Amino acid sequence: MARYTSATLAPELRVWLTDNGSLTEHLIASGEGRFAVQRLHQNWEVPLPSERRLLALPPRQLALVREVALRLGEEVVVFARSIFPISSLSGSLAHLRRLQNKSLGAILFKHPGMRRYPFELAHMPGDSDYLPKHLHQPTPAWGRRCRFEIDGKKLMVSEVFLEPFTPWETALAVHRSQRGKVSAAFRAPTQ
Repeated sequence: MARYTSATLAPELRVWLTDNGSLTEHLIASGEGRFAVQRLHQNWEVPLPSERRLLALPPRQLALVREVALRLGEEVVVFARSIFPISSLSGSLAHLRRLQNKSLGAILFKHPGMRRYPFELAHMPGDSDYLPKHLHQPTPAWGRRCRFEIDGKKLMVSEVFLEPFTPWETALAVHRSQRGKVSAAFRAPTQ
């Protein structure tokens, strides 16, 4: 299993892979085409073992698993997978069950109590089982994931950057507050 640190990850990768701003905002600001979210899959299921560890879920605990394609124009640029534990989908977050083709990031980054935890990074084969078959590609893909907490409720978001994705070179000016800081830029990637 590879480990990435600020010393081993090239600066041109680090700038966008560990950016703690809203990916949705970055994609919209890119000017590469009209931004859209296409829901591919949503169902109650047991998350992957590493996802359960990240969220501290018991072995057979069901969660709402949502997979989407983030598009710019006609191109799918990012595959995103979100895990919502049952206990997190109540109260102020109950509406997350009904996102349809709405951007989760647009909601998370507007919430005043949002806290984002350290990223886990992965460089995966383009035909990884983590990606839906129709999004397989001949080249490897960078992925990142992290846990979010809102009002003590946990959820996980992973993003895999596909071939048509164009990285940004510098961080967009975003309001930095405690909710927007990543407490550590790197953690050991897990499967």
